[in-house]
Amino acid sequence: MVYLEKEEDFKKEIEKGDVLVDFYATWCGPCKMLNSVLEELEEHIERVKIVKVDIDSFEDLTKEHGVMSVPTLEVYHDGKLVKKEVGYHDFDTIISWFLK
Repeated sequence: MVYLEKEEDFKKEIEKGDVLVDFYATWCGPCKMLNSVLEELEEHIERVKIVKVDIDSFEDLTKEHGVMSVPTLEVYHDGKLVKKEVGYHDFDTIISWFLK
């Protein structure tokens, strides 16, 4: 899992391959529950990069992506947004986004 450290790194992180971006907050209960699901996903599908974006640290990026609730998950393939989902999702649901 990659925790975004600088806003300017975002585009570089999503530009190649399959990437799941998790817009989260440290104070968010469903975000904490989702973290264990993402850890499990990381173990099962190595080709998917997971990028975590703390909405309190990256307010401009959060607004730019229209994030109104957390968690918000965005799926990218080679830099192109292909899916956006809001709220907690279980392992089976999230893994299905990448098994095609």
